[in-house]
Amino acid sequence: MTSRREVLQVGALGAFSMVGVKTSGAGLVPAAPSPITSSQLAPRNTPVPYRGIFRRPPELVPFATGFDDGDRARPFERYALTQKLGQAQFVPGLMTTLAGYNGIFPGPTIRATQGTRIEVRIRNAFPGSGLLFPGPINTVTHLHGSASLPQYDGYANDITVPGNVKNYHYPNWQTARTLWYHDHKHHITAQNVYSGLAGSYPLSDRFERAQLPQGEFDVPLMLSDALFNADGSLGFNDNDQKGLWGDIIMVNGVPWPTMKVKPRIYRFRVLVASISRSYRPTLSTGDPVYVVGTDAGMVPTVQAVKSWRQGTAERYEILIDFRHYNPGQMIELRNLSNKNNIDFANTDKIMQFKVVPDPGTGAGSISSIPATLDDGGTPNPAQGGISTMALTPGLVVAKRDLRFRRDHGEWTINGVRWDDVEKSGFTKLFGNPRPFAVEQWTITNESGGWFHPVHIHVVDAKIIARNTNGGKPFAWEKGPKDVFYAGENESITALMQFNTGPDTGGGGRYMIHCHNLVHEDHDMMVQFSIGDLRKNDPITTDPPIRDPLPADHFRPVYRPGFPAGT
Repeated sequence: MTSRREVLQVGALGAFSMVGVKTSGAGLVPAAPSPITSSQLAPRNTPVPYRGIFRRPPELVPFATGFDDGDRARPFERYALTQKLGQAQFVPGLMTTLAGYNGIFPGPTIRATQGTRIEVRIRNAFPGSGLLFPGPINTVTHLHGSASLPQYDGYANDITVPGNVKNYHYPNWQTARTLWYHDHKHHITAQNVYSGLAGSYPLSDRFERAQLPQGEFDVPLMLSDALFNADGSLGFNDNDQKGLWGDIIMVNGVPWPTMKVKPRIYRFRVLVASISRSYRPTLSTGDPVYVVGTDAGMVPTVQAVKSWRQGTAERYEILIDFRHYNPGQMIELRNLSNKNNIDFANTDKIMQFKVVPDPGTGAGSISSIPATLDDGGTPNPAQGGISTMALTPGLVVAKRDLRFRRDHGEWTINGVRWDDVEKSGFTKLFGNPRPFAVEQWTITNESGGWFHPVHIHVVDAKIIARNTNGGKPFAWEKGPKDVFYAGENESITALMQFNTGPDTGGGGRYMIHCHNLVHEDHDMMVQFSIGDLRKNDPITTDPPIRDPLPADHFRPVYRPGFPAGT
C-alpha cells in the first residue's frame, strides 16, 4: 500500500520520468524525478493536429455466458481483464509504456445489456514498482455510474496488489447510459488513470435502442490530455496538488484524430477521462449539437446547444447531423476551454470530421433528430424506485450541504478529508440516508480559484437549481447526472433517490469526491452510507485474493471492429 508520505513526496517532486529506467527483478525502477510543464518532444515526434487516424477501442467478448440457476430470465456474462504494462505509439516515432486494462489504452469496451448480470474478473499483473511513482501499482476498479454493491463499487481502500485478482459483480438493472470503468486506488488514482487505467462500459436497453443511433453510428469519444518526455514516456506534474493539464489532447488514445463520417446522424458518447482538464466543445461550423444523454441516461427533452461545459468523468451523449455537409468537407470539434485550465497552443482543438460519400449502408442510423426521448422510467417501481427526472421537492425527506474548499493547502469537504475517514475506522459519515429515500443535496464550491467536478457514487440525480444561469440548470444538464461541474464559487442543488435496486442486499458505504483526481488523491473525499454502515463492508466482504491461475490464462477475444478512421 502506498503511504500518504510517499504520495506527498511524489507530488512535491512533480514527475518520475521514464528516461534511463532500469529493469530489476521487481520490475521498472523510475529514474530521477524530472518535472515538466509542457511536452519535451522533438519536432519530428510532436503530433500535428488532424494527421492522426481515428479509432474505436476494441470490444471485449465474454469468456462465458449462461443463466443463473438455469433461469433464462436471469442471463449472465463473464469477462476477464488483466491490468498490465503495455506499449503504444501515442506520438510519432516513439513508443510509450502505459499501464492499462489488457495493456491497452483505452481499455477494452464492455457492452452491457439491461437485465444481463456481468462479472468482470480483474487481475493485477503489474510489476513491483510503478511508472510515475516508486511504489507498486496497486489498484481498485470503479465502474462509474453503476448501482453496484459497496464491495464491488471500487471503494478507495479495497486494494488489489500485484498478483491478486478480484471478481466484480455488476447488476445492470439501471436504464441505458454511458458508464466507464477506471482505477480508484487512494493516493494514486490520478497516476493510475493517467497511465492508462480507463475503459468504456455502455449499457443498453430496448428504449435506447429504439430511439438513438446504434452500431457504426454509435461512437465512443474518450477525451484525455497528456505531457510527454523527450523519449515518449509520460510526464507527470500535479502543479502543487492543483491538477495536471497536458498540452496534447487525445481522443481514444490518438492525438487530435480525423474521423471519416457519412452524411448521416451520428451519436457520440463524449467522456472526459482527463484527470484534471475540463472542456467546452463546439463545432467549427457554428452548428448546434443535440444533447440526448447525460451521465445517467437519456434526457426527456433533446437540447440543441452550440457548446457545452464538461468536466472530468462527465458523460454527454450528443447527436451531430452530418447530412447537410458535402463530401470532402472538414468539420472540427474545437475546445473553447474554461476558467482555471492551463491551455497551450493546440488545446483549442479536439478532433476533425471528414465527410465521405454515403454508399447507402445506413443500418443503425436514424432519420431525424428526435425532440423528446422516453427512457421507460425506473426499472423497479415495485421496490419504491422513482424515475430520476420525475423527482420533485415535495418528495424530499432531508436536505444536506456539501462545501468544497482548500483549507491551509488541504482539499476538504465540509472541513473533512479522507484521512479523517480512515482514522475513524471508516465510520465517519457525511450522511446516512435510508434506502429509497429522496434527499436534496446542495454542492458549493468555496475554493475560489479551482473548479470541482463532484461525483456522488451509486445515485442518479436531477439538478433543480444553480446560482449561475439564472438559477436554472444549463441546457446540457437537463438529464440524470452523477457528476456535477461546480465552477468557481458556484453551487448546484440536486434531488436524488438512494435506490439500491431490486437486489434486497443493497445498502452500505459509498464515496463522494472531487473528480479532479489530483484533488481526490489529496483527500478531497468523504463517504455516506445507505442504511447500516456495517452492511456490505466494501473492504472485507469480498476482498481480492491471490490469483491461482497464470497471468495469461484468459486470452482476450475482441469483436470485429470498424475500419480505422471511421
